[in-house]
Amino acid sequence: MQERGSWRVGMDPSFPPFETLDAQGAPIGYDVDLARAIASQWGLEVEIISIGFDSLLDALLVYRVDAVISAFPFNARMTKDVHYSSSYFEAGVRLVVDADAAFEDMDDLTGRSIAVEWGSRGDAVARRLQRAGAAFERLTFQSPQEAIDALVSGDSDALLIDGVTLRLAQGEGKPIRPVGPALDSDPYVIAVPIDAPALQEALHEVLEKLQQDGQLDILNARWFGQQPQ
Repeated sequence: MQERGSWRVGMDPSFPPFETLDAQGAPIGYDVDLARAIASQWGLEVEIISIGFDSLLDALLVYRVDAVISAFPFNARMTKDVHYSSSYFEAGVRLVVDADAAFEDMDDLTGRSIAVEWGSRGDAVARRLQRAGAAFERLTFQSPQEAIDALVSGDSDALLIDGVTLRLAQGEGKPIRPVGPALDSDPYVIAVPIDAPALQEALHEVLEKLQQDGQLDILNARWFGQQPQ
């Protein structure tokens, strides 16, 4: 990387706002800006290599790219072959309430209603919680937007949706907020070769610095909009 002066990053530019192509065919998005911010800390340029999502790890394993940044979820089955960074975005299922609601966890919603998109991961989490004894009414809707609207209108007391849908809704001005940790975690991470310890350590340090400096919050606001205060 230092000899080339560049960091080759594989991504599938088909998942906005994390990665997509602009009108001129250039990659843009949260992950593109994240890659550039990291490379800038190392004094390198970024080479974005467009690769289909299912082939990203293969490209990494044969050293076609130095890293994968593509709304890429942690995969415990690949930890012997690939090193994963700490999470930079939690895309898992969150319990969401009205921004002004006093609810802070599932126990506060006993006897209340929770909206979900039918058949979604949020629906699966709701069913799992009910089987475990949680006493709430599960309200199903045909789309995540309908489930969000039910919460905003007061037709439901809470909502179970994934972190990406949550941030997009907040960016549109929906007065909603998550409470508690993810109920079904799905962290987005950066994948690098397992045999590149220097790169692994440098990546750990730069992600920590970007978090502490507030740069990840800036990226979040740039691509998803401001969160309710």
